[in-house]
Amino acid sequence: MHAGLCLLRLPQRDFWAMTPRELWAAMGGSRPRGPVPERAGLEALMGAFPDGEAVGSSQ
Repeated sequence: MHAGLCLLRLPQRDFWAMTPRELWAAMGGSRPRGPVPERAGLEALMGAFPDGEAVGSSQ
């Protein structure tokens, strides 16, 4: 709150409307850089955790 309201001097309305990501960017933060999965790794995850019906859904 201190960073948004005092340091950045955002109006309260704008501060409370921001997402944490927007606030981080406004404070000069950068995106965390981690390894990007290769296609094969992504396909393995998609095979292990397929999209499907939600558990407990009724038809």
